[in-house]
Amino acid sequence: MKTCKTICPYDCPTSCGLVVTTDGQSILKVRGDGDDPVSRGLICRKMQRYEKSIHSPDRILTPLKRVGDKGEGRFAPISWDEAVDTITSRWKQALAETGPESILPFYYSGVMSLIQRNGGDALFNRMGACSLVKTLCASAKGAGYSSVMGKTGCLDPRELKHSDLFIVWGSNMKATRLQSMRDLAKARQQGKRVVLIESYGREMASYCDQVVLVTPGTDGALALAMMHVLLREGLVDKEFLQREAVGFQDFAKTLDTYTPAWAEGITGVPAQTIIELAREFGAASAPAIILGSGNSRHGNGGMTVRLITILSAFTGAWARPGGGLCGCNPGGGPYVDMTRITRPDLRSNTARKVNINMLASALGGEAGQAPIRCLHIYACNPVGAVANQEGILRGMSNPDLFTVVHERFMTDTARYADIILPATFSVEQSDCYSSYGYCSFGTSFKVIPAPGECKSNWDIFCLLAKAMGYQESHFDRSEEDLVKELLGNPRQGLQGLSQEEWDVLRTGGVVSIPFVDHTDWQTGAGKMLIVNDALDAPMPHYFANHGGTQPLHLVAAPSSETLNSIFLERGDLVDRRGAMALVMHPDDAAARGIVDGDAVLAFNEQGEVAFCASLTPLVARGTVAAVGVFQTARSANGKLVNTLHHERLSDMGQATTLNDNTVEVRKA
Repeated sequence: MKTCKTICPYDCPTSCGLVVTTDGQSILKVRGDGDDPVSRGLICRKMQRYEKSIHSPDRILTPLKRVGDKGEGRFAPISWDEAVDTITSRWKQALAETGPESILPFYYSGVMSLIQRNGGDALFNRMGACSLVKTLCASAKGAGYSSVMGKTGCLDPRELKHSDLFIVWGSNMKATRLQSMRDLAKARQQGKRVVLIESYGREMASYCDQVVLVTPGTDGALALAMMHVLLREGLVDKEFLQREAVGFQDFAKTLDTYTPAWAEGITGVPAQTIIELAREFGAASAPAIILGSGNSRHGNGGMTVRLITILSAFTGAWARPGGGLCGCNPGGGPYVDMTRITRPDLRSNTARKVNINMLASALGGEAGQAPIRCLHIYACNPVGAVANQEGILRGMSNPDLFTVVHERFMTDTARYADIILPATFSVEQSDCYSSYGYCSFGTSFKVIPAPGECKSNWDIFCLLAKAMGYQESHFDRSEEDLVKELLGNPRQGLQGLSQEEWDVLRTGGVVSIPFVDHTDWQTGAGKMLIVNDALDAPMPHYFANHGGTQPLHLVAAPSSETLNSIFLERGDLVDRRGAMALVMHPDDAAARGIVDGDAVLAFNEQGEVAFCASLTPLVARGTVAAVGVFQTARSANGKLVNTLHHERLSDMGQATTLNDNTVEVRKA
């Protein structure tokens, strides 16, 4: 019996360090790593019983070949030799008949470690296949932030201990930033206020002193009205902005229009609330805006984040410890040379680009493009997570499409595969981890052997590359070889590590990287860009999102019990989460004769989805929220919320607009 360090591989800003107890063959116990400088031993309930997923009796342990209709879920075991030969034969046929642009690798955040997530890029670059534009989550947020701050690092959450006011803006921290929840609790004990700005705030409300409910997609109007008040009442640090920013004076001239009364008509937030919130923000010395991603998932999402980012600097808070913005790129990197994994040098053609949010269109044949012939899915469950579920199902049901899925369980996507390849868990492979929410970096090494015939993504890609006849030595290397190469060629973020910290990385664990200077502006101008002439719209302003013709705004909210479509094999977590609920305001429900617990249908021009009504005043009027991602088997009509999502993209970052749809709701 021994203990080993490893790291959580899932889509969370923290990449928590774990300590597992093992007998060499199985994982017996999981706890948080107290030596992790970020999580400090605190891990979510999901990962506290990680071994239940690893050793689930429902796990896929051998390659499978479809023997029923697509979507039926009937498969038969086959050997790895047969699986590899079948896959590569179909690839070679597609390359000869329709070219590499008909082969699409498709992955996202099912695993966030560097090698297992990105290692397939080398194979598909060598093949000349499509390049996936991976903008499913927060790319509009990143684009909006960088349009103002460039590569300037925002607050690392560990710096929030210096903040004196917290505005949690569009973030269910209980579900997505658990480690910072204890910081909020401590701050409230010290008399510091926490204000939540949300469209759906039921999970976070009890942890905050005030809840401000805002109509989805109108957060930018609220930010503008707050800046109007700050300017009108002399709470703006003009000296700071004139010295440190480009375009402040010109932007200030536009704020006269954006009054609290104007914003009330758009956001639903009372004008007096806006005035009081702006005054409180202006009176604070080091206010911190903790920014989530939901408000960026709109047709105006990039501009929304741009405006909130500017607001965060309007009082000069960025110059003071704990002041500014948290929730975007905290800086600290780059840590390793990712091209050593992705190998863009192996590509000899110009790749056809396919946006991840437009999979249905790609499968059906985009204008001027041939339909995808071969779809290779790993670290993703698009049937449950990507817009236009009906279109995706039509495309994946096409008998001419050949689909391969790497999976551990029979997901809704795997049911449409022609070949399923049994994948590994993080304790069965080696890798590096770069946290996207903190200044930290870590490594973990294989703890137990993979069960049955399971293989890691990296090992699968190497096997397929050799079967394709690719001779590059890159595909001869092990995961451990790649980890060693990455650590042996560190980038800027790892240059200053001590010998003790290098020892941690070479044996497994997490190290902290120094926080960045938040006023060392990493932009071409060397200043914040309030006005950015490189953009189509240089002057920040408000415009409406895509919207729709139905009366209720639909938002998708995370659940603290599950994560995206991960952990759905865990009956304890799924049962605790409960039914597939649609959260409604009591006034909206009453107008439709709906009471709590009613079976309801939400519908729009995309389709209709069955839910169970859940009523609370902690959702904005005129808004409904679908909480969590489910399996189709849990839906009364077999459809999931992404049925109701359009493929439309954001204004910046080509990102998802999954919170920018409208629906009507009726009793089922």
